[in-house]
Amino acid sequence: MENRTEHNPETQRFQIPPELIHTLQTACQLAVLTGAGISAESGVPTFREAQTGLWSRYDPQELATPQAFRRDPKLVWEWYTWRRNLVSQADPNAGHHALAKMEKLVKENNSRFTLITQNVDGLHQRAGSEGVIELHGNINRTKCFLEGIPVEENESSEDIPPRCPVCGGPLRPDVVWFGENLSAQALKSAWDIAQTCDLFFSIGTSTVIEPAASLPHIALNQGAIVVEINPSDTPLTPLATYVLRAPAGEILPALLLSAWGKLPNSQ
Repeated sequence: MENRTEHNPETQRFQIPPELIHTLQTACQLAVLTGAGISAESGVPTFREAQTGLWSRYDPQELATPQAFRRDPKLVWEWYTWRRNLVSQADPNAGHHALAKMEKLVKENNSRFTLITQNVDGLHQRAGSEGVIELHGNINRTKCFLEGIPVEENESSEDIPPRCPVCGGPLRPDVVWFGENLSAQALKSAWDIAQTCDLFFSIGTSTVIEPAASLPHIALNQGAIVVEINPSDTPLTPLATYVLRAPAGEILPALLLSAWGKLPNSQ
């Protein structure tokens, strides 16, 4: 039966089930999946919300494709430059820092912790998380459009987009575009973790974008405890073992404090 924890905005207190705290303290393998919600708490606009100002007349699904890049590489590169600037203005929030602290505490207990993210902003790494599985890539990295090889961008280059130092082809953001496959290695790693973990957190994700949306269901099918942290209902909500109805930046520090008596390094 589903357990729900409601957020009381007046007291800022959470009634977290003791069973969940015990499971968090004793889990042998903990997996976390994060989505756009946790980054939105840092002020990073979602994919659709980013279409403002000069870019409001463009459909992001028409810009984030290999076809669009072939057609107008300068336009696509400038759009991603604008998006990178938005990301650079954001800082990791308490939710990011709590997950980084949780990873450290779990590993000190000789248990395994794996963070899987659909986000491309790198905020988890900036908060201190290690070994993050980035399903959709990272907007701060670049790779060669022709060969797919990660390369360092030459920031002094006057070319838009810059050219690959190896083959001279155009550089592109190292993100997964519509119509492209996810990294086979990243997807396999995420799949393996979902199949073997005993505790799975789904945080700030709508659980509708595949293949990431299948991960909590794989964990459930393998007998794992699945916890959803999200201010709104999702297709996962009726199936989750625990539903914590609050923003990640509020509930994750509370979980950390309840389980280990510690707060994130940022607090």
